[in-house]
Amino acid sequence: MYKRLLIFIILNLLVSTSSYSNLEVKARTAILQDYHSGEVLYEKDPDRSIYPASMTKIMTTIIAFDLIKSGDLSLEDKFIVSEKAWRLSTSGYSSMFIMVGDEVSVENLLHGIITASGNDACIVLAEGIAGTEEEFAIIMTSKAKELGMDNTNFTNSSGINDPENYSTVRDILKMSRYLIKEHPEFYKWFSRKEFTWYRTGGDPITQGNRNPLLYKNIGADGIKTGYLAVEKYSLASSIERKGRRLIAVGSGFETKSSRSRESSKLLTYGLTNFDLVEIVKKNEPIEKLDVWLGKKQHVDVHINQDIYKTIKKAKKKLLKVALKYEGPIEAPIKKDQIVGKLRVVYDQELVGEYDLLASNKVEKVNVFTRLIKSLNYLIWGDV
Repeated sequence: MYKRLLIFIILNLLVSTSSYSNLEVKARTAILQDYHSGEVLYEKDPDRSIYPASMTKIMTTIIAFDLIKSGDLSLEDKFIVSEKAWRLSTSGYSSMFIMVGDEVSVENLLHGIITASGNDACIVLAEGIAGTEEEFAIIMTSKAKELGMDNTNFTNSSGINDPENYSTVRDILKMSRYLIKEHPEFYKWFSRKEFTWYRTGGDPITQGNRNPLLYKNIGADGIKTGYLAVEKYSLASSIERKGRRLIAVGSGFETKSSRSRESSKLLTYGLTNFDLVEIVKKNEPIEKLDVWLGKKQHVDVHINQDIYKTIKKAKKKLLKVALKYEGPIEAPIKKDQIVGKLRVVYDQELVGEYDLLASNKVEKVNVFTRLIKSLNYLIWGDV
């Protein structure tokens, strides 16, 4: 056996002439992430505690989506509007304008939450799922902990004033990423620009989506705005363009126009100053490695996950990828057996290492054949 280091990709790409400059976002706290690589491209005090306001509703919808996915809830299920929920629609809060005693489908409630930001719809959904909004908030917080949102606590389903309903932009980012990854079909609803509620005892009410980025031609398709007097304006946003997706969360914008302008600037910064490089695709063959004493001379290898890296445009030539393994690989080889490592190096620093897996099994040859191969190897160095 002998040690082999096989360089199979050197991403020596042309250096872009795009400028890379410092960015200042006019918000108290903000964060920007490349969705596919998971790399944070910008952050400003991202772990500062905030009141998430209506961004809380992202988690409210996630709880429902998870239950629908597991088969424990249906879009056709209907919940009765309580007086508590109805009163929110008469108190000046963002509302779907549902009436006490109405039976409203889960699908309509979700649209009322996502597009119209209905606080009343949040309570109906919470009470329908958990019995009380308080119990539902416990479920929300439990899910937050599951997602690694360690600096978050939920006390209600809508994000209305409560000092114990708090989070951070980093945690809101984790929640948003989960929504997009685990519920892509439902996430499409966040790009809807209006929702019409055919209410009981009155004319239909059509409301527009409060996300200002949906009305700009930048590829935005979500996610959720927020406002509280103490927190000012906030926004969790996402854009998708040419196979790239960016997620941004900001809080403490002074005005609505500032929220729109600064969020757009943050997302545009990520697109213009960085490139997403696809290293490998999940389960696709990467290379054929030599096999020793096997019924096949080679074994295909793969990685069991998509691997992307986000690189500054002026630094892309510094990215290198290598296979490292002890070869040739001795049979027998099991399918999905770890046979080496895929190493990603950026500017001479290891930035990622992943298990290299056999794509198929390779059985060992019989004793006679092994003897012949061993003699050949001793004499000729032939495998």
